[in-house]
Amino acid sequence: MPPSTHPSGPPRRPADWPPPHPEGTLMIDRVGEVVHVHLDRPDKLNALTMGMLDSLIGTARMVRRDPTVRAVILSGQGEAFCAGLDLGRALKDPVGIARRFVPRPWRGTNVFQEACWAWRRLPVPVVAAVHGHCLGAGLQLALGADLRVSTPDARWSVRETHWGLTSDMSGTRSLSELVGLDVAQELTLSARVLRGDEAARLGLVTRVADDPVAGAMDLLAPILANDPRAVAAGKRLLTAARTSSPRRAFARERRAQLALLARMDRRGLPGR
Repeated sequence: MPPSTHPSGPPRRPADWPPPHPEGTLMIDRVGEVVHVHLDRPDKLNALTMGMLDSLIGTARMVRRDPTVRAVILSGQGEAFCAGLDLGRALKDPVGIARRFVPRPWRGTNVFQEACWAWRRLPVPVVAAVHGHCLGAGLQLALGADLRVSTPDARWSVRETHWGLTSDMSGTRSLSELVGLDVAQELTLSARVLRGDEAARLGLVTRVADDPVAGAMDLLAPILANDPRAVAAGKRLLTAARTSSPRRAFARERRAQLALLARMDRRGLPGR
């Protein structure tokens, strides 16, 4: 039996959130301060369509506009997190591919890349809860999250080379950040499949759990207990530090800390 995809039963579609994409392949559920984004194409192992990419971007932007959201969990319905891009379906729409391939100059990403990288832009932590297949585009999406919880037997692979393609959905950066250049090259060039427990040993996975959604909630619990502005500042600084010189990184630290200090009262407690 696959792990549960929701900590309290089947996903619901709250009335105060926009409905999923008309294809019905993305389901959004809000439980308190946490938004659960479920890939909902289980008969295709949640292989991504171009419409799903559009919906992932739209959902990330929707979350960004809601200051009451404290965290996001990405998961997949059925037997898999995501088996990759539905290439056969995508190739039937070359115009759609071409249109989504053009980068937006104000973001520096195209639709394929932004569907994964949009989660890094959020001020709240994003956790990918992975079970079953996590291949190709599915792995790129999981790497777009800040943290990853995986079942020990999940199947992870940078699979594009096996299909005659290359990693191009922001994974070239996120993968090398996590595991270093040599391991990233080995995984990318070989396209080998590794289990979730090996992925954890390599640094791809933050935590291993038999139920990844419950594991994601456990991972988030101490984060949600902290001040949301401090959490947002920490995520922003760490994300930017990867591509910044020490001088710029330290300047960002100072600005962020001054803004946080300005909210405190004389007892040193965060201002409310």
